[in-house]
Amino acid sequence: MEESLKYKKVKNFILTVDGKSSSGKSTAAKLLAKKFRIPHLSSGLLYRWAAKKILDKKPKNKISYLRKSFKKFNHNSLKKINLHKPEISAYSAIIARILAVRMIVKKTQKSWVQKNKKYCVIEGRDSHLIFPNALVKFYLKSNLNTAALRRFKDLRKKNRKITYKEVKKDLRNRDYSDTTRKHSPLILTKDHVVIRSDILNKSEMIKKMSELVGKKLKQKYGFRNKFRQ
Repeated sequence: MEESLKYKKVKNFILTVDGKSSSGKSTAAKLLAKKFRIPHLSSGLLYRWAAKKILDKKPKNKISYLRKSFKKFNHNSLKKINLHKPEISAYSAIIARILAVRMIVKKTQKSWVQKNKKYCVIEGRDSHLIFPNALVKFYLKSNLNTAALRRFKDLRKKNRKITYKEVKKDLRNRDYSDTTRKHSPLILTKDHVVIRSDILNKSEMIKKMSELVGKKLKQKYGFRNKFRQ
């Protein structure tokens, strides 16, 4: 897929996937990456990684420490660390509101995209702002009840004591934090293509998203690739 697109002189194949917590954006981003055989980066995991580093080391100057840490950052290390512990989730939401932290993460995101020659999927909450020229900017949408049930089932595998009520409350608080923060709040813009993950199943979702990417390629570059199923 990647070679085919480069042959057609597609200079920008950045796909962004934004959305609230448990909206299905991670699943959608991974499916897109697999579909088009391109790498995928979760912005949320970068903030979780930063939160874990601070919680573990407790540095006096958090910003300076993160700058140095991200210079040594290895994307592959994200797969080997458990970044979904409650304390990490809570603290990542706090540091995500700090402009200096966001700038550090943004620099890392841009560097990673350049290394992958603009052939990638970026998942997060403000990806459309960081990559305004992305080929397609998706926004995953789901009602709170469906999102909470999705997260509850996932967390229940590791913590049998957790309740649906607790998960729903946490999601509501996180969504409020994301949409009301001062810097780069989560918003739905006119550039976004909305995908309802609470209505479509995985197969329907990736089919619709792939078709939209194909239409954009035809519109912008004058062709539509025949994507393999």
